[in-house]
Amino acid sequence: MFRSNNLAARVFERQILTPRPGASVNLVRHFYENLVPSCTIYDIDCPDHSFRKFTDDGQYLVSFSRNHQDLIVYRPTWLSFSCEGEDCDSHSLPQKAKRFDSFFTQLYCVSLASSNEFICKDFFLYMESHQFGLFATSTAQSHDAPTTEGAIDGVPSIERITFYLVRLEDGVILDEKAFCNDFVNLAQSMGVFLYEDLLCIMSLRYQTIHILQIRDSGNLVDVRNIGIFCREDDELFINSHAHCMGILDKSKLDDLSAHEVANDVQHHQVTQGTSLLSGIKQRLLSFIFRKTWNEEADPTLRVQHLKKKFYFHFQDYVDLIMWKVQFLDRHHLLIKFGSVDGGVARSTDQQPAFFAVYNMETTEIVAFYQNSSEELYSLFEQFYDYFHANSRNSLHASFISSHSNNTHALDQLWCIKNKTNNISQFVKKMMTSLPCTCQSQSPSPYFDLSLFRYDEKLISATVRHRHSTEHPIKFISRRQPNILKFKIKPGPEAGGSDGRPKRISSFLFHPYLPFALSIQQTYMQPTVVNIHFRR
Repeated sequence: MFRSNNLAARVFERQILTPRPGASVNLVRHFYENLVPSCTIYDIDCPDHSFRKFTDDGQYLVSFSRNHQDLIVYRPTWLSFSCEGEDCDSHSLPQKAKRFDSFFTQLYCVSLASSNEFICKDFFLYMESHQFGLFATSTAQSHDAPTTEGAIDGVPSIERITFYLVRLEDGVILDEKAFCNDFVNLAQSMGVFLYEDLLCIMSLRYQTIHILQIRDSGNLVDVRNIGIFCREDDELFINSHAHCMGILDKSKLDDLSAHEVANDVQHHQVTQGTSLLSGIKQRLLSFIFRKTWNEEADPTLRVQHLKKKFYFHFQDYVDLIMWKVQFLDRHHLLIKFGSVDGGVARSTDQQPAFFAVYNMETTEIVAFYQNSSEELYSLFEQFYDYFHANSRNSLHASFISSHSNNTHALDQLWCIKNKTNNISQFVKKMMTSLPCTCQSQSPSPYFDLSLFRYDEKLISATVRHRHSTEHPIKFISRRQPNILKFKIKPGPEAGGSDGRPKRISSFLFHPYLPFALSIQQTYMQPTVVNIHFRR
């Protein structure tokens, strides 16, 4: 629609021309080709905090104290100053521009963690509709914790994990939810997923998915637990059944009292052999059995097919544990299964894994895939945005570029796919991103691949730490391939010497303003924070 690169001309064209239906927001985002962070202030005078991210509505900057005890929240403002003369752009910035408080106003500082607990600096989820923030604190992780009833061997234990629901407007703690002697993967919010007002928490140690609802009043309300039991009355039914079986077992033991030693062993074997599978595992095995049964129509060959495809792998299926979970919508969960070792490993590229779609209302598994499934990869390629399950209340998160909504991202994916020699390994590598991590991408328009081109090895919409580079990161216009729009350079203005230790950088972009923070951390050296903004 726009024919000119002049900002004033674009504003005039927007007044007299009407965009296609449903394309008004995308059209407005084209203005960011002219509104770019063109000025950088290096190594600003900044409080020694751990900065987490901007909220998706841009109202708050969330940070934590270095001792991981306090939550500090800032309101982004804009640098304002006066100058003499007509051409203010030619004047250098005032000295106060080097101060952090010229761009941010501290709203409050709240203590969340006690003496033996620490705030998880990688965990933060935001409920935009109510401006609620979810934070987590935990005690130290223990790998030598004694095994308790129902716990999985090989999974570490954390004495206490506490989730806090905080109203970001004033820092009031509205509610909290604690888990004792459990393990939830809090790194990058991997063990927790927020969808609208529903929250799911994956307990690895006890293999339970806790579904909670965040009420308008700010209360965390338990909805259901999925794991050992799937329905609310499952526990009552099992207990009543166990009571009846206990009476029968007692009468049998009285008859066999003459052979106590042998009967002790026999009773132990019967108890072990008749131990019940968890509800979610029973649903999974039932689905795999029915699926295998229906694959062979010939009744004479069906038994052999079941032996080969189901019974031969039966124990492998029984040994699977839940690794990660996410909402697909308000009724369906995507659950990732794998071995115990892979559940706590940092990298799961080489680990065998399976994906199941679970209906919470009917308590049924409705789909099951291995991580090398090309059918699942096809769904991943075409409908990637559905896996992210962005809340309908989030305006900015609906325009994050992906290979299912952006041709440039799809071309990049196809280029990687065409270069691979082993399609199965490629599919497994792609499937490591499922289930998706909640709120892990920045909605900033400067990551829109329809507007800008940049090196995704150095920077991308995914919020995570990266190895720092000595050279500025260039953002090039997509419509004009040879036009450099702006540059982002982390670290000191003069750069660093080659003898310095490796430096780690992170980038926090405001969701809609031409404003960003680059944070460079070097071992045993002060953190360098740069501010990039449009002057």
